[in-house]
Amino acid sequence: MDEKLQAFARMLKIMDELREQCPWDRKQTMETLRPLTIEETYELGDAILQADMKDIKEELGDLLLHIVFYAKIGEEKGAFDIAGVINGLCEKLIHRHPHIYGDVKVNDEEDVKRNWEQLKLKEGKKSVLAGVPNSLPALIKAYRIQDKAAQVKFEWDNIDDVWRKVEEETAELKEAIAGGDKMKKEEEFGDLMFAMVNYARFLEVDPETALERTNIKFIRRFKYIEEQAEKKSKSLREMTLGEMDAIWNEAKANGL
Repeated sequence: MDEKLQAFARMLKIMDELREQCPWDRKQTMETLRPLTIEETYELGDAILQADMKDIKEELGDLLLHIVFYAKIGEEKGAFDIAGVINGLCEKLIHRHPHIYGDVKVNDEEDVKRNWEQLKLKEGKKSVLAGVPNSLPALIKAYRIQDKAAQVKFEWDNIDDVWRKVEEETAELKEAIAGGDKMKKEEEFGDLMFAMVNYARFLEVDPETALERTNIKFIRRFKYIEEQAEKKSKSLREMTLGEMDAIWNEAKANGL
C-alpha cells in the first residue's frame, strides 16, 4: 500500500510542477482537455480489445494523467481537488453497495444492478435513464438505455420475443425501402439496429465490442487483398469482385 500511495503522491507532485513550469500544460483548460480525454479513452479501449497488457498499462497511465489534470484545474478554480474527487467516489461506492456495507441481501449481480438504479433515483435522479450521457456513441448509448430500462423490468420476457421484434423491424424496413421515403428508411433502419442491440443483450454479447472485432477482422482481410494484389502488380481497381472475393476467402482460410 505504501508503494502505491508514494506513486500517487509522485504523480500529484509532477502535475503541480508541469502546471507551473510547462507552457503547454499551463495553457490547458477542461474544454481543451476534453477531446484528448475522449481519444485516450478510445486508445485504452483498443488496447483492451488487443489484450495487450503493456499498452493497457500505458493507456491507463495516460487516462489517470487526465483525471489528475482535471482535479488540478478544479483546485485552481476553488471548486474541488483530487481528495474531494476520491472521497466523493468512496462515499458513493459505500452508499450504493449496501449488500457489502449494510444489511441488504442480494442473490446475484442482477439484484446489485437493480439496487444501484433504485438508489440513484432516491439520490434525486429524475429518470432511470438520467445516467446515460448524451454524447455517447449511438450503439453504446442504445445498449446502456436498454440495460437501464431492464433494471425496472421494462424488457421482453425471453429471447424469442426479442428475435420476433427483430423480424418485425426487418419487415418494416423492407416496406420503407419499397416506399422509397428516405426519412422512413432511416427511421426503420434505426429501429432495426435498436432491436439488434437488444438481441445482443439477451445473447450476453456487447454489440460495440462485437462490431469493433468485425471492423478489425475486415481491415485485416482487406489489407491481405491489397498485399496480394501488389504481389501480382495489379491495382484493386483492375481486379474483379470475384478475384478479390477469392483472395478474401484465402485470407479467411488462413485464419486472418
